[in-house]
Amino acid sequence: IQVRVKRGIGMLEEASSMVALLDLFSRNEELEEIATADLKYLLLPALLGALTMKQTGRDKRLEVVRTARGHFMDFLKRCKEYNMSRFELPRLTNEKETPDGNLKPKPCPSDLVSMAAQRQAKIERYRQRKELEARLSDVRKAVDSGQADDEVSRDFYNLNARRWVTVCLEEIESIDQEMEILQQMDGLKQGAAKQPAQPVRPPMKPFILTKDAVQARVFGAGYPSLPTMTVDDWYEQHRLRGAMPDQGIPRRVDVEEDTDAKEREEQDKEKNAENDDEESLLRARNWDEWRDTHRRGYGNRHNMG
Repeated sequence: IQVRVKRGIGMLEEASSMVALLDLFSRNEELEEIATADLKYLLLPALLGALTMKQTGRDKRLEVVRTARGHFMDFLKRCKEYNMSRFELPRLTNEKETPDGNLKPKPCPSDLVSMAAQRQAKIERYRQRKELEARLSDVRKAVDSGQADDEVSRDFYNLNARRWVTVCLEEIESIDQEMEILQQMDGLKQGAAKQPAQPVRPPMKPFILTKDAVQARVFGAGYPSLPTMTVDDWYEQHRLRGAMPDQGIPRRVDVEEDTDAKEREEQDKEKNAENDDEESLLRARNWDEWRDTHRRGYGNRHNMG
């Protein structure tokens, strides 16, 4: 698409230079003096500006919108000279003309009256554009069919030029807003590039804000104690001492003690059985008799046994 856009821009620029060489338009003549076949060449600057706005690229965006604005302004000035439509030539929102013809900055209008006037102008332009498009759709049918006479063709070119006047006014308004944003972004980037890189500051140690040192000594910090080291410092200190679990230090395991206790218990049972301890035998007999007379779960009220 960008290749086609550049090719179209080149063709329009070549056509514009040929129109300038032929001197088809002059400030000293009226609109009625222009030949009907030459009226369509009035749209060359507007079409050139529209194609210029189709170009992409963030690095050269400001240059692109400025070039497109220049093309739109050329078209509007030419239409203003021929009195094709009633409108005011726009200026940059931050510039105004001086008596010597130069431009100087001016404050942007921010009062309610100016805002209301701008809104009303937009509404009027929108209404005019819709009316022109409706009339153009009717006239275009006759022109496309080839049955239009000189008067119909001339009316078609005039309506098309007036429609592009409204389009150019809207485009210039949006371009002015975009230019302001792009200039601010460039200023921010230049300011950020000029600022030196700030050095990395070490982490601050905790401190206490008190009225005076005496109050701090009497009442303290309000909590048990301040941290004396960070987690990284604690880990490094234990690593140097070789007291970390992952440094091959065996950890205490109580499995062997539990095994020894079980073995001793089993040995005691075997000794009691071998010695025929009367107390153990009596306890075992009583347990057997109780199991014979009571079923499993007897006395368990939770399970309703």
